[in-house]
Amino acid sequence: MFRTMLLSVLVRQKKKLFLIALTVALGVSLATAMLNVMFDVGDKVNQELKAYGANLNIVPRGTALVSELYQIDNDENQATIQYIKQDDLVKIKMIFWAYNIVDFAPYLTTQATFNDKPITLVGTWFNKHLNIPTGDEVDTGMLAMKSWWTIEGSTMKDDNLQGVMVGETVAKQWNLKIGDTIELVSPHTKNTLTLTINNIFHSGGIEDSQLYVSLPVAQHLANKEGLVERVEVSALTTPENELARKAAQDPNSLSRAEWDTWYCTAYISSIAYQIEELMPDVRVKAIMQVAESEGSILQKTQLLMLLLTVLSLICSALAISNLVTANVIERSTEIGLLKALGATNKAVAMLVLTEIFIIALLGGIFGYFIGLGFAQIIGHTVFGSFIEPKMLIIPLVFIMVSFITFMGSLPALRFMMFLRPTDVLHGR
Repeated sequence: MFRTMLLSVLVRQKKKLFLIALTVALGVSLATAMLNVMFDVGDKVNQELKAYGANLNIVPRGTALVSELYQIDNDENQATIQYIKQDDLVKIKMIFWAYNIVDFAPYLTTQATFNDKPITLVGTWFNKHLNIPTGDEVDTGMLAMKSWWTIEGSTMKDDNLQGVMVGETVAKQWNLKIGDTIELVSPHTKNTLTLTINNIFHSGGIEDSQLYVSLPVAQHLANKEGLVERVEVSALTTPENELARKAAQDPNSLSRAEWDTWYCTAYISSIAYQIEELMPDVRVKAIMQVAESEGSILQKTQLLMLLLTVLSLICSALAISNLVTANVIERSTEIGLLKALGATNKAVAMLVLTEIFIIALLGGIFGYFIGLGFAQIIGHTVFGSFIEPKMLIIPLVFIMVSFITFMGSLPALRFMMFLRPTDVLHGR
């Protein structure tokens, strides 16, 4: 009997029930899209922010200690500069959070003379292919980390030992163009080097007054073969919290449980600590302006996604409330007759809720797949990448459908509970 009545209602009320299913589908689709993006947005936002520079800086431990104790600027006192072995740099990709290291690039700065004028020459990796002892292979370098630079000319290669990237300020000062040759002289070693301009770049910073060459070229000119001065690292990190800040001040102050949590979470301080574990002769400094900005932007983005999800569910619940209430009012004579024949409020409520839940579930399934499509549109439009569907969203969708359907049905159920058969059957 219950099933017969249920099927009859689904057939007779199909237009109104379709509107309920559509309302649920719209709410669930937006919620599904926002939740999928929210759970996947951390890496996407961090990846976007990587385009704006490194968040870790590796320097020799001795240099860092002297600078901190005496506030010495290495550009002013070259005698304090120590060096990092180039062969040790592969260890950066051997830490616990190796896959969070997106890019890194070493730098060696030396002074040279061009047209009897001093000029800064910087050696680096442009796009270096590395074989890691763990068996992995990576491509890393400065070009990926300085993606906001405007660069004229063909891409600079690391095996181009005769090419040079010239800053815009230098190019304008000496009226240099791509293809011109320049001759540099080291004031210390008197080594002479003739280079061909491969690129002219604009960075918007002090780099515009410098020259960039492949690392071996700078090492030869400075007589520092196999050595680098510092390394910039771009890493995907988890936003800092109280535990991370406590660990950054003194890791030894953590309890065992706190240590395990901190070490196994991609905080910028734990990544820096792990690099220092494998490279004891260096000091890893977090560039907190970048790291804190990443955390702040990520938290605000996730909060926005969550707020949109909640608002979409509230709007769906309100719309369902109106539709279900209108449906119950329209069927008040039928409900009054059921009560007159002996149906209890519980039985009638179960009939109405079962109808609504079946339709809402169908709408929720439809909305879930629409939401996956919306998530991909957001991913490709905003982040230019695929948003991976999260299996956790499926039970959340079921919970959301149940919640908004029940909350939206409450006013109608309340109206139905107080509905008296004598009133509706006599037209009152």
